[in-house]
Amino acid sequence: MKIFEHAMKAGMTRTPEFERKTLATHAVNTGIICGHQCAYCSSRSLIRTHPVFREIGESPFGTGYCVCDPTVPDRVARDARRLRTRGMIQFCSFSDAWAPECQKHQLGRRCLQAILAEPDWTVRILTKNAAVRDDFDVIREHRGRVLVGLSITGTPDREDAVTVLEPNASSITERMLTMVEASARGLRTYAMLCPLMPGIADSPEQIDFLVKFAAEIGTEEIFVEPVNPRGPGLKRCQELLDVTGFTTEAAAMDHIRHRSAWSDYVTRLIYNVQISVRRHSDISKLRFLLYPTHLTSTNRNRILQDDAGVIWLGKEEATKAVSPAP
Repeated sequence: MKIFEHAMKAGMTRTPEFERKTLATHAVNTGIICGHQCAYCSSRSLIRTHPVFREIGESPFGTGYCVCDPTVPDRVARDARRLRTRGMIQFCSFSDAWAPECQKHQLGRRCLQAILAEPDWTVRILTKNAAVRDDFDVIREHRGRVLVGLSITGTPDREDAVTVLEPNASSITERMLTMVEASARGLRTYAMLCPLMPGIADSPEQIDFLVKFAAEIGTEEIFVEPVNPRGPGLKRCQELLDVTGFTTEAAAMDHIRHRSAWSDYVTRLIYNVQISVRRHSDISKLRFLLYPTHLTSTNRNRILQDDAGVIWLGKEEATKAVSPAP
C-alpha cells in the first residue's frame, strides 16, 4: 500500500446531499482515498477530477494506494470554532477516519476532540474499522452528542466473501462486537447496513439477522443501501469474487450490472428490509437510501405502493407521482 499524505483545503463543509439523506448537515474527511480499498466504492466517481490525482500520478480508480491528510484536525478545530450555524457532522463522507493510514496520526480521535470541544455540534461516526473503540473514552465524555456506527455489509458466515471486497477493513465479527461494546457502554448507536450486496447479504434470512442485531443493541436508526451501480465498482467486485473462487457471488454481481436486474434487486431488497424492520424493530427507524435513476418504471411504481422508510434521492421527483408503466 502506497500512502500519500496530502494537505487538503477543507475542514468542515456543508453537505446538502447528506442532509437530504438525513445523515448530517456537515461533513469532515480525513483523506481522499482510504486504505480500506473497498472494491465497490462509488466515492471515486465523485472525486475523479480532484487535482490530487495529477499530483501523485495515480488514477482515481486505481488500487494499492491511499491519500490521507495529517493536517485536517487543525482546520476542523478552526471551523468548529468559526462556523455560526451548527448541526450534525458526518465523519466521514467519502473516506474513513479510522483506516490504517489515519490511525498512524490518530486523525479520528483528534478531529473528534476538536469538534466536541465546541458546543452545539453533534457527530455521526461511520467507519469500517474496529479501531474506533480506542476512542470510546472521548465519545463517552460527550455521549449525548455522538452517534456511533460501523458499516455492516454482511453476516458473519459470509466474512470470507466480504473480505475479498473489503480487504483492509475490520472483519464483520469485529465490527459487530464493537457495536455491541458501544451499546454496552451506553453510547448512542445507529445501524448502517450498507451496501447489502446480491449473493452476499440480500437474502431474507441474512437481512433478518442484521436487522434483529440492530434492534437488539438499541440502534436509534437503521440505514440501508443497495450497492451503487455508478462507476466500475460492480465490474471490479465481479472480477475479484470470480478470481477468488466465489463464482456464484460473482455471477450475482455481474447480473445486476444490467439496469433491469439492478432494479429488480433493489425492489426485492426494499421489500425484504421493510418486512424485517416491521417484524424486529420500528419502521419509523428505517432509512432506505434510494437513487431511483436506474429503476424501471414498473419497479418504481411497485416501491411507491409502499415506500415506508424509503428516502428518495437525486434530481427525480419520484415521490410526487406514480409514472405510467411501460
